[in-house]
Amino acid sequence: MSNDNLYVALRHAFPADLDTVAVETADGPGAPRRYTWRDLDRASGMIANLFESLELPAGARVAVQTDKSVEALMLYLGVLRAGLVYLPLNTAYQSAEIEYFVGNAEPAVVVCASRNFAWVSKIAFRAGTRNVYTLDDDISGTLLERAAAHADTHEPAVRRANDLAAILYTSGTTGRSKGAMLTHGNLLSNARVLKRYWDWQPGDVLIHALPIFHVHGLFVAIHGALLNGSPMIWFSRFDPAAAVARLKDASVFMGVPTLYVRMLAEPALSRAACAGMRLFISGSAPLLRETFDAWAERTGHVILERYGMSETLMLTSNPCRAADGQRVGGTVGFALPGVGVRVHDDKGMPVAAGDIGGIEVKGPNVFTGYWRMPEKTAEEFTPDLWFKTGDVGRMDADGRLTIVGRSKDLIISGGYNVYPAEVEGVINELPGVAESAVIGVPHPDFGEGVVAVIVPRPGTALDAAVVTAALKGKIANFKVPKQVYVEVELPRNAMGKVQKNLLRDRFRGLFTR
Repeated sequence: MSNDNLYVALRHAFPADLDTVAVETADGPGAPRRYTWRDLDRASGMIANLFESLELPAGARVAVQTDKSVEALMLYLGVLRAGLVYLPLNTAYQSAEIEYFVGNAEPAVVVCASRNFAWVSKIAFRAGTRNVYTLDDDISGTLLERAAAHADTHEPAVRRANDLAAILYTSGTTGRSKGAMLTHGNLLSNARVLKRYWDWQPGDVLIHALPIFHVHGLFVAIHGALLNGSPMIWFSRFDPAAAVARLKDASVFMGVPTLYVRMLAEPALSRAACAGMRLFISGSAPLLRETFDAWAERTGHVILERYGMSETLMLTSNPCRAADGQRVGGTVGFALPGVGVRVHDDKGMPVAAGDIGGIEVKGPNVFTGYWRMPEKTAEEFTPDLWFKTGDVGRMDADGRLTIVGRSKDLIISGGYNVYPAEVEGVINELPGVAESAVIGVPHPDFGEGVVAVIVPRPGTALDAAVVTAALKGKIANFKVPKQVYVEVELPRNAMGKVQKNLLRDRFRGLFTR
């Protein structure tokens, strides 16, 4: 009987010489530390054997909140091998959040950093979790101590493509977090599509500078490198100067827009520094056209922007190969092979090319539903089983997609629809503006009033009244913010996404006091 366990496919892609370097740490304790492919295989085998010794029930969850380390990568691989369900948790989560996730997922095993063991273990034990281990980024912790007592050979558990492999909790910016259930088939199908579409090549080396509790760093980046048998240069924390210095040793870099902005501020970033690079990929948050253009001018490389989400993995991408077309700034490209993407109105009807509507998707990458939320799952799928992403966008006649914003961010002011991303795009083109966030808050006359929060470029002073006057000559009056604020920075989450919910909370009473 064939085995659809994701680890089997990843292990099959390891190079023939297992003693070559798979991961080299670029920072952290003892750097540089070099791990071979054999190290990954042996250590994940010991961890899988540890889990099997616990005699856990089928489908048991392993919740992980640890600092980024190669050992944490080995833990992930060990969970896959054992046929358990991996549950990554943001390292920024505090006790109330962890209590919710542990209570909701009921993990059989929890792994946390030693510094958090006292409070995390109390939460876990109260919820009925019997096994709590520690793992730190200096190759220490009870997980490794216990695993060391087990054999380093392990036959991966047999899993079918539709068996659960991971649960990713959404960020919960608009209410209760939901656990997106991803199967071995979801993960492997998407990894294989990206390997082909992004033209992964023999000899590619990936700079891994992302967190590993999120789709981008854990699934897109790690699966891409492992499925191609490509080494990784591993940063536990992003340092722009150090990352630029290592570009000469790599060919692929994946980052969120914030990372590109920070590297652009480094004097050492140049065409010469990027001479050996093949591909720069951006995602997880919108990439400003200014950043897209500045990167191309400075490095000679055009960033490839793509689009995905926790529930679906990657959905669309700008072309990688020149033969497939140009990469266009401000867009997220075309539907990936095997993925369906359509734009419908709120009545479920297709919109014309270029018109704005809700983005719906279908494909082998789309999750099976939300953990223990059957009603919510049913709400998020159309009658013909397309997933409603909650994103709003438009597709041109060629099938190229542009994201306009989140449906929850839509502002209805005086009966007119205002799409924040459209207004932000105009604001960001104004002299002296670095970035902006546009939100809607309650208004006694209009239902919602448009508010803009703007960050100036360094050394630039912005006047809110001048900004408002400039906008009146560029967009319809109902789209012009009724109030403009100039701030030092915008609130962001760990992946660089602007937390508009915090801005809405802050300005909620602006017009209704």
